[in-house]
Amino acid sequence: MAGPSTAERGERQKLESGPPRPPLVGRLRRLRRLIILLFALVLAGAAAVWILYGSPWFRTERVSVSGTRVLTAAQVREAAGVPVGSPLVSVDTDAIEARLLKELPRIDSVEVVRSWPHGIGLNVTERTPVLIIGKGAKFVEVDAGGVRFATVPDAPKGVPVLELAVPRSGAPSRFPADRLVREAVRIAGDIPARVARDTRTVKVRSYDAVSLELSGGRTVEWGSAEKGPAKARTLLALMKADSGARHFDVSAPTAPASSGS
Repeated sequence: MAGPSTAERGERQKLESGPPRPPLVGRLRRLRRLIILLFALVLAGAAAVWILYGSPWFRTERVSVSGTRVLTAAQVREAAGVPVGSPLVSVDTDAIEARLLKELPRIDSVEVVRSWPHGIGLNVTERTPVLIIGKGAKFVEVDAGGVRFATVPDAPKGVPVLELAVPRSGAPSRFPADRLVREAVRIAGDIPARVARDTRTVKVRSYDAVSLELSGGRTVEWGSAEKGPAKARTLLALMKADSGARHFDVSAPTAPASSGS
């Protein structure tokens, strides 16, 4: 049997060797284009870094403050310590937030934002006192979380005074003072708005013996902080039903009582 012809052997060799390789010049051309592209990317990256960090176009020039009520903008700026003149992109916003919360306990939260191309914004939320505690001739403000955040010379208007009247003699109390303060804060948050405006003192004798002293010599026996919303509704109904009463007891909201003297 005759072997493959010369033409057949040539075709077989072409198939085995694959498609013809591109000439060397073409490969060099593509390599040169790749090098140029990489070089352009490096230059673009270097230019971007210089624009953000080295140019005068994106420097920190101003610090704006919003949301303050008691604090001044100057106090917030000073405590923030924003590095004016530094590249805006390099300002550590987390560090600024941490400094503000540490230096100004009146601040409950703060949002530090970059305002391109030259500003830093400090959006402050201050704590709101729900109770105050007498401390000599001054007052300590307590917020809704039970945090004692500031000492002020004058009592804030419309904020009840917390009076801890826990007996000092005999066996120690089951609940520490901080726990009693937190319970009083819970109660202050449940007092109906109509009654809260007239509340002068929240008096704590024990965990389950808390009373309110209102304007006009009226009092409310509240009891513990449990079932606060139910006690609030009961108190409003009781005051409406017996508007001339001076003493109200909602410590057991299902069995309230009131009296005129």
